[in-house]
Amino acid sequence: MTAPLAPPGLHTTSLDLGGRTALVTGAAGGIGRACALRLAGAGAKVRAVDRDAEGLAALADRARGLAGTVEPHVLDLTDLDAAELAAAGTDVLVNNAGLQLVRPVEEFPPDVFHTVLTVMVEAPFRLIRGALPHMYGQGWGRIVNVSSVHGLRASAFKSAYVTAKHGLEGLSKTVALEGAPHGVTSNCVAPAYVRTPLVEQQLTDQARAHGIPEERVLSEVLLTDSAVKRLIEPEEVAEAVAYLCAPQASFMTGTSLVLDGGWTAH
Repeated sequence: MTAPLAPPGLHTTSLDLGGRTALVTGAAGGIGRACALRLAGAGAKVRAVDRDAEGLAALADRARGLAGTVEPHVLDLTDLDAAELAAAGTDVLVNNAGLQLVRPVEEFPPDVFHTVLTVMVEAPFRLIRGALPHMYGQGWGRIVNVSSVHGLRASAFKSAYVTAKHGLEGLSKTVALEGAPHGVTSNCVAPAYVRTPLVEQQLTDQARAHGIPEERVLSEVLLTDSAVKRLIEPEEVAEAVAYLCAPQASFMTGTSLVLDGGWTAH
């Protein structure tokens, strides 16, 4: 099964980030790339963070001519001290970076479990910690954590990812409570399966875990709980991120903007 594309002509939120600095993790591809381009298009100076130097260079080339800029910042988020330093002085922080491994709990490598939680929970904590002093000092900041429907629901064979996303949801809510008196909002965006390399790389593992051919994974595993039978496009997620940075979302904090095609309506 080939999942249909999103309808063309995505309308964009009115957003002016001129003079603002944004940091986006996992920016070399997928959702992070779309977010970096969207925020740069709104005038932000974007610090694009990723391990993939080649992907970041391609992103910077793609961003030429936009109202803002994209500055590549090669960084492995398991270096937590460096992550915290990288976030200093940012007005908008998008915690997006993630990784996935599909295995039953009894076969899940403990070192991978540790790495997933480091990149997807500890690193966002350190990035937020690095960003908040500047945000508090100016009385304005936007933190958007790219969670997942798996921050709200569980799926078999994804113990590390589900644990990390649930942790990220809790961190985001705590930051929202602390940040509210300082003009800082903290929210999650929680999409279902997005058309990204991370999802594409799951197909083989999902087929093995569920005992079905790879070509059946999309229809019988990934999209089975979604009422809307397609993958989400990265640009749709980026538009939700942009909305949370816009003035009309200033009262929206401590919540999750769910983009799950009806998954959690069951």
